[in-house]
Amino acid sequence: MSREKGRQARHWKLNCGIVDEMEDVHDDVGGELRGRELASLESDAHESDYVNREVDDTTDAQASRAEDTQGIPWDRLSITREKYRQTRLEQYKNYEDIPNSGEGTGKDCNITEKGSLYYEFQCNTRSVKPTILHFQLRNLVWATSKHDVYLMSHFSVIHWSSLSCEASEVLNVSGHVTPSEKHPGSLLEGFTQTQVSSLAVKDNLLVAGGFQGELICKHLDQPGVSFCSRTTDDDNAITNAIEIYDNPSGAAHFTASSNDCGVRDFDMETFQLSKHFRFPWPANHTSLSPDGKLLVIVGDNPDGMLVDSQTGKTVTPLCGHLDFSFASAWHPDGVTFATGNQDKTCRVWDVRNLSKSVAVLKGNLGAIRSIRYTSDGQYMMMAEPADFVHVYDVKSGYEKEQEIDFFGEISGISFSPDTESLFIGVWDRTYGSLVEYGRQKCVA
Repeated sequence: MSREKGRQARHWKLNCGIVDEMEDVHDDVGGELRGRELASLESDAHESDYVNREVDDTTDAQASRAEDTQGIPWDRLSITREKYRQTRLEQYKNYEDIPNSGEGTGKDCNITEKGSLYYEFQCNTRSVKPTILHFQLRNLVWATSKHDVYLMSHFSVIHWSSLSCEASEVLNVSGHVTPSEKHPGSLLEGFTQTQVSSLAVKDNLLVAGGFQGELICKHLDQPGVSFCSRTTDDDNAITNAIEIYDNPSGAAHFTASSNDCGVRDFDMETFQLSKHFRFPWPANHTSLSPDGKLLVIVGDNPDGMLVDSQTGKTVTPLCGHLDFSFASAWHPDGVTFATGNQDKTCRVWDVRNLSKSVAVLKGNLGAIRSIRYTSDGQYMMMAEPADFVHVYDVKSGYEKEQEIDFFGEISGISFSPDTESLFIGVWDRTYGSLVEYGRQKCVA
């Protein structure tokens, strides 16, 4: 992510959602779409009860009756869902750093069988409104159990319980945040109005990264903030991604990937920097292998790197993508891993033969910005910037998939640690929500 893109992030149109986009969309077949928001279109109906009030949540019972899972009243609008989907596919602009990268990958992509149902819709709740601050960074939703999920909503980290259907604020960074503990290297003066670019939550640990290299660490079972630090004074300091993990000895660590070309590893017991590796280009995402020996580093270069986690030395480059990458994830077997790129593909790699990827999976609209595996390794999930989340059956060789289709920008995706739940953060001014799916007990 270049310095210029860092500046662009602050000016990205955060107030533009699905409904606003329709103002600029034209129907080439059936005439011009009305230049108004969905909310305004709804006022054409005799009952304007969707206007100027919160839209109700959608339950699994409503979805089983073929009601729209997002609560969009298509029967009252001047366009059908099918027509709007086609318009989105035709007119959505995928962001590319290398021009036409998304057009050059088709011949390599796997043909997948769609239509599988691995996770079934449970609820779409608008009690929480996931938000994003950067159009390329989409790792702002984390589940810690099948009922507990954490997400960013403006300047707050919110905890949502699907059991109690209640939201609570965990961390507010709109004002001044100072650490309540004293650790060497901690900025005791703290931060003011942190713009959170990345988030990670695991077990009772939370780490938020900011646009100015901020790191804010908190234990969820303790009041206050434990640690505040700024990784660098570099102007190009966005914290692009954070991963919390347990090292082979069982100690909790986290890795921060930064726009200043650095990857830093911290011990979460002492909050001390344990490793700092520098690379030739901004590091957009880092994933540690299950055995703790290898790091996948992807960033502002078409080629990623497989790196020795102790020395930072490159083991081998990862060649095949055509643009910059922003996502990576290891399969629990420690043999395969996946990378997501702005060329609209996810590539799956095998460490035993890295001369080429073993699978190339194509998105519909745009870049692959988030990737997750279930803890049992049965499924892999990848998210595009908007509208589509794909869930693949790993045992089928990624040849079968469930395609989750909705409208809105994606703030993050997460499997619960027990694999029972799947959460998707949808950012949109009118239809922003948290979507929950439950794992099917028997899958043919």
